[in-house]
Amino acid sequence: MKEYLDRIGANIGELKADLPSLRMLQRRHLLSVPFENLDIHWKRPIVLDVERFRAKVVGERRGGFCYELNGLFDELLRNLGFRTRLISARVFNGTEHGPEFDHAAIIVTIGSHEFLVDVGFGSFAAEPLRFVSGEEQQDANGIFVVHKFDNEYFEVAKLTEGDWKSEYIFRDVARVLSDFAEMCDFQQYSPQSHFTKGKLCSIMTGTGRKTLTDKSFIISDRGEQKEIPVRSDTEFNDLLSAEFGIASINV
Repeated sequence: MKEYLDRIGANIGELKADLPSLRMLQRRHLLSVPFENLDIHWKRPIVLDVERFRAKVVGERRGGFCYELNGLFDELLRNLGFRTRLISARVFNGTEHGPEFDHAAIIVTIGSHEFLVDVGFGSFAAEPLRFVSGEEQQDANGIFVVHKFDNEYFEVAKLTEGDWKSEYIFRDVARVLSDFAEMCDFQQYSPQSHFTKGKLCSIMTGTGRKTLTDKSFIISDRGEQKEIPVRSDTEFNDLLSAEFGIASINV
């Protein structure tokens, strides 16, 4: 656990299973560990095993996608004494919400209060969201709301250019990591998965975000955005190393 805390810059004294510690852990994780799908394009199978997640994120100083990042973060929280449960979410793709187990997130219980925690969804909330229906919540990454979607699901939405944009819907049902195996395989192998269509590496910064794809390197800083074209694999690999500290694997 110490190595993991060192990896995210959170080995800074006594940690308690309370909200200030949870906020700090989530923020430092998002500032330290990128959301990335590189193994899919480097032909390295992603297996739902926490020890493999730890070896990748901590040992190799890599990132990962939702099952890896939230799966590992969930274990860290449990080891620190937090009460947690993994949940399945269905991501909004611009037209509709995806299938069950499309995404993994975490609900954390602290006393009589519950919080939605997610370190594996790219540009999302910087801090835990209170799991209360209809309350607008603002943090460094925007304004969010959790509310009832229908009789079964809750929805998380973000205020974007004056309109509420759905991020995902979820049922408050506890899951185990193996429940996500079929969708994990779909995400990494299916030509219909958006993860197989191109490489991605993205991380939150203190004043914005930086995102690298096959086509561009985008730096968002204090509301301003700069986009640099990526014209070759060599340029991609150079930026990956310089900006994210990740060495490319030739396949």
